[in-house]
Amino acid sequence: MTKTATNWAGNIAFRAGRVHRPSSVPELRALVARSARIRALGTGHSFNDIADSPGDLVSLAGLPPEVETDAGTGTVRVAASVRYAELGRRLHEAGYALPNLASLPHISVAGSCATATHGSGDANGNLATAVSALELVTADGDLVTLSQDVDGDRFRGAVVGLGALGVVVAMTLDVVPAFGVRQYVYEGLPFEALDDHFDAIVSGAYSVSLFTRWSGPLVDQVWVKHRIAPEDARAGEDLPDLYGARPADGPRHPVPGMSAVHCTEQLGVPGPWFERLPHFRPDFTPSSGEELQSEYLLPRRHAVAALRALDRVRDRIAPVLQVSEIRTVAADELWMSPSYRRDTVAVHFTWVKDTPAVLPVIGLLEEVLEPFEARPHWGKLFATPPAVLRSRYERLPDFLNLVRGYDPAGKFSGDFLERHLLRDR
Repeated sequence: MTKTATNWAGNIAFRAGRVHRPSSVPELRALVARSARIRALGTGHSFNDIADSPGDLVSLAGLPPEVETDAGTGTVRVAASVRYAELGRRLHEAGYALPNLASLPHISVAGSCATATHGSGDANGNLATAVSALELVTADGDLVTLSQDVDGDRFRGAVVGLGALGVVVAMTLDVVPAFGVRQYVYEGLPFEALDDHFDAIVSGAYSVSLFTRWSGPLVDQVWVKHRIAPEDARAGEDLPDLYGARPADGPRHPVPGMSAVHCTEQLGVPGPWFERLPHFRPDFTPSSGEELQSEYLLPRRHAVAALRALDRVRDRIAPVLQVSEIRTVAADELWMSPSYRRDTVAVHFTWVKDTPAVLPVIGLLEEVLEPFEARPHWGKLFATPPAVLRSRYERLPDFLNLVRGYDPAGKFSGDFLERHLLRDR
């Protein structure tokens, strides 16, 4: 048991007095049963207080890092504390893959799925869409399993559970055969190319990310990841321009001027899915937490209009921004997912670490994006009023009923959930 400190970025000092680190599921169950207030702490890679508790926190890092593949069902059962970097390596060794990964492989499976964290790709859902079953410790210390096949709609309400239903100890994920990826970077895409060619650009590969500093009428970089057969070992090909953008002549970091040594292999060098779908290598820390992050997910049909609206206030964005990433995410059926029943464009902002300077810009962005039905990422900084946030989740009443059923006394609630979702339950 340790004293708590801060999240990864250091902008949130946890209110909880202690962090417990059980070494087994029975120990965790006993801990939860006797606790008055407790929440699970993942890798701490949130930028708001969603993980915090007015009581205690529990880290699952001490639980056995189980990864069990099942060829018969095409699934993998993975302990909640396992990070995607380790899971990817072990899955690939067994001949399997996940359809999608986030830009950072350093984050935990359970925390990522609980907040609907995502990667990129027109046909790729967020990370939680791979979940077919989850095991969680509920308020009385019971170990409960929910599955897509047995629990149907209730399961779809629980997957993106925001830590409100209990402590997830394991998840079963659907897997696919291992595949390879080639990654290319283009530079200097004219912003005006998005007006007529946005759909063609983002659908031109398995995964596409656009990076801009909002410092001029330009998308600085376009990262393009093509899915290939795992045995494809051909060298990278000569590429034509992409609507005015030119292929980079060397490896790039998303933030221009920073060393690409932390980034995954580019220039079309073939490699396994888990070493190409993320932007950053698992054996390097991409930064030391000297940043803040926000992200807004809005219906794909609004993409061009929303980007044009943001471009009109770029003079306010650029001075406090490191880089912005634009991606697409496929629609899903998970109640509390920002992509629930809508194909999505996600606009991510990596800010300088200066909260007083950044917060007014976040407020401005939300004013600009208000007509476009934007939903903020659950683990990032946002200023969306609770009433507006609630109105954008049509299954919220069902989710609140689910929470009441599993946690009637609010053992797993915290300030973030009370403030944004649960206060009137």
